[in-house]
Amino acid sequence: MASGGLQLLGFVLAFLGWIGIIISTAMPQWKMASYAGDNIVTAQALYEGLWMSCAMQSTGQIQCKVYDSLLKLEGNLQATRALMVAAILLGLVAMFIAVTGMKCMKCMEDDQVKKMRMAVFGGVIFIIAGLAALVATSWYGNRVARAFYDPFTPVNTRFEFGSALFIGWAAASLVILGGAFLCCSCPRRETSYPPTRGYPKNAPSTGKDYV
Repeated sequence: MASGGLQLLGFVLAFLGWIGIIISTAMPQWKMASYAGDNIVTAQALYEGLWMSCAMQSTGQIQCKVYDSLLKLEGNLQATRALMVAAILLGLVAMFIAVTGMKCMKCMEDDQVKKMRMAVFGGVIFIIAGLAALVATSWYGNRVARAFYDPFTPVNTRFEFGSALFIGWAAASLVILGGAFLCCSCPRRETSYPPTRGYPKNAPSTGKDYV
C-alpha cells in the first residue's frame, strides 16, 4: 500500500509539473524589459518569449507579434524551443507508460513485476523530460543574466527574468521529483532458496518378516 501511495504521489507531481512546462512554453514572459538603473520608465512593458514578443500599455492593452521566420531566429532560441517541446512530448509518453504500471490500474495484473517495471520506466522518462526543461530554462536564464551584466549592452535594451522562467524551473523540479518517486517502486529481487528436501516416509509394515 505504501508503494502504491508513493506511485500515485509521484504521478500527480509529475503531471502537475508537465502542465507547468506547457504553460511556461506558451507564455511570452520569458524575459521582460528592465527599468533598473538609469532607464527611463516608459508607459509600456516589453516581454519576449519563445514564440512571440509582446508590449503591454499602461492602460492594460497587450499587443503581441509572433516571430516572422524560424530561420531568422537565434540558434539559442531555436534550441530552447526544441528542448521545451521535447520535454512536453517525453512527458506525454511517460504518462501513458506510467499509468500502465500504476498499481491502481487493472492493466497487466497477471504480471506484477513487469507492471512495476513499466512504472519505473515511466518515471525515468519523466526525469529525462524534467532535465530537458531544466536545461532549457537555465540556459535561457543564463543568457539573459549575461546580457544584463554585459557593459556593452545598451541600458534601454536590458532584460530581466520573466515569470515564465520561474514557472519553468518549478515545473521541471516537480517532474523530476515525481519521476524519482515513480522510480522508487522498482521491484526488489527476492532471494531464492533451494527447496527443502522432505524425509522419506517409512513404508507401512505388512506384518510379514522375511529372513
